[in-house]
Amino acid sequence: MRTLIVTLISLLVAAPALASSADTRHPKQMHWAFDGAFGTFDRQSAQRGLQVYREVCSSCHSLNRVAFRSLSGIGFPEAEIKALAAEYTVMDGPGDDGEMFERPGAPSDKFVPPFANEKAARAVNGGAYPPDLSLIVKAREDGPDYVYSILTGYMNAPEGTHISEGMHYNPYFPGGQIAMPAPLSADQVTYADGTPASVDQMAKDVVNFLQWVAEPEMEMRKAMGVKVLIFLFITTVFLYIAKRRVWRDLH
Repeated sequence: MRTLIVTLISLLVAAPALASSADTRHPKQMHWAFDGAFGTFDRQSAQRGLQVYREVCSSCHSLNRVAFRSLSGIGFPEAEIKALAAEYTVMDGPGDDGEMFERPGAPSDKFVPPFANEKAARAVNGGAYPPDLSLIVKAREDGPDYVYSILTGYMNAPEGTHISEGMHYNPYFPGGQIAMPAPLSADQVTYADGTPASVDQMAKDVVNFLQWVAEPEMEMRKAMGVKVLIFLFITTVFLYIAKRRVWRDLH
């Protein structure tokens, strides 16, 4: 009897969470250039994604694990990286006088976060803490599809759905309510290559950028994997031939 009571209580407690999970839509399944064993980065899209991050996402979200110099991995030349880094102000020091000082950013610096600390971030964002985006596509299940779905999934709440004050309806976010308002709107940025800046395009571009941010060694890893498989195949063939020759006289 006691076991039955405990089980019933557990089900009652878990019911809201299960209902919330059931109401959450599975991320849209997209096809990305980096998918599969031979996938590669779409560098043009990733460069546009950096622009979206800088002009839209960076006002709330940090990129703490990325140094400016690593942008060469998506095709930025050294001079452009230096110019981009110099647009940021970095706190450095202490200097000879023992005081901290500000200086222009250098390629060796990492992206400057939008807030000094977590409390400052929460104070500005109504108590919500915008996550760092350095590893976001690795930290979430179906990471690239999840990020794309969140960015493009804002809509009016179904009739009868209660939305808490300061929250926004997005069926791809756990629970369906998210503190972040829809960050993207059509023509929000102007791409230098003339690509139309639709919400869909900007979402794809920023996902391509964040995929590279989270795993810049992906192409090298995949290339190494293919080489290892080829090596193992050739080795297996030679070992089979050697085995046949060694055991030939004994059969």
